[in-house]
Amino acid sequence: MDYSEAALRMHRERRGKIEIRGKVGVRTRDDLSTAYTPGVAEPCRKIAADPAAAWEYTTKGNMVAVVTDGSAVLGLGDIGPLAALPVMEGKALLFKEFGGVDAVPVCLDAHTPEEIISAVRAIAPAYGGINLEDIAAPKCFEIEAELERELDIPVFHDDQHGTAIVVSAALKNALKVAGKRLEEARIVLNGPGAAGTAITRMLLALGAGDVVVCDRRGAIYAGRGGLTPHKAALAERTNPRAVKGTLADALRGADVFIGVSSGNLVTPEMVRSMAGGAIVFAMANPTPEIGYEAAREAGACVVGTGRSDFPNQINNVLAFPGVFRGALSVRARDINEQMKAAAVEALASLVGEAELSPEYIIPDAFDARVAEAVSAAVAEAAVQSGVARL
Repeated sequence: MDYSEAALRMHRERRGKIEIRGKVGVRTRDDLSTAYTPGVAEPCRKIAADPAAAWEYTTKGNMVAVVTDGSAVLGLGDIGPLAALPVMEGKALLFKEFGGVDAVPVCLDAHTPEEIISAVRAIAPAYGGINLEDIAAPKCFEIEAELERELDIPVFHDDQHGTAIVVSAALKNALKVAGKRLEEARIVLNGPGAAGTAITRMLLALGAGDVVVCDRRGAIYAGRGGLTPHKAALAERTNPRAVKGTLADALRGADVFIGVSSGNLVTPEMVRSMAGGAIVFAMANPTPEIGYEAAREAGACVVGTGRSDFPNQINNVLAFPGVFRGALSVRARDINEQMKAAAVEALASLVGEAELSPEYIIPDAFDARVAEAVSAAVAEAAVQSGVARL
């Protein structure tokens, strides 16, 4: 199927992918007077007297803003807020279809972290959560951190944490297939942007002991010149063996490769240089760092990509609808590390020990169990960690 042509046809014929529908009908004068004036004044008075009442009397409790500046859109780069709108519409559609969460695109013609923070702060009262999307690193880190400090609703950069949750769950199961342990595995990650940084931090939090992060210049290590602040912070927490050199050098003897970078960077020879039972997650889109079949033919035990036309698709849709559904259901103030770890465990556990295989380490995007399992685990973790209002 030619997805490019099909996508153009879908978007043109429907004039986009989402719409707003009322929950109640307005067919009589009584309907009009109840939904709007004069009746609407009463819930307004309730909320003015107690702002928390907005969770009960408005859509706030099930509404997420999908916020972008269009600076890092899919594999397209900095294409701006208007060109990013189809992606944000798609995200809103997935929120509703997979998690039952209402979401609206908020595409900002803003460029600095300060401008974006100010805009999101200003619109926040209408929403129960903020999903940051396709905002370039490193400014995405500052934006998320500041909004988390300022707002009393969850702020979640899906490119970071949604990706990290799904990768961690997939890796947890892939290591079982390969007969390896996270604490002992040598892991190489290429691409320390938003997703790569979050994946690294999550794997370290889950117990990984040997992670080497590579950028265009090769392995990152403490003391390497020219590191940006976020890369310098990664260098302090990773690469315990002080590996230096290129990506190819780092991959020799490695158990795991995780790619969130660019297409065709990994050769079959590089995969063959890895340890036996190697795991390759090549997730660059639309072209992976190495193709699924090429990686398997080179000896990889388990291969995952971001593509839907091969096994083991590592797709954020497995995480963000359930994460927000769970957070909203208990009116969480935050999406913290405990909630993310609970999502990892819930997602991984949906593939039973007897079902695990090199071709099946992560549930399918259309597995109806996913959002419910992730939502329940996230909600419970929110309560246990003290960030839930309910």
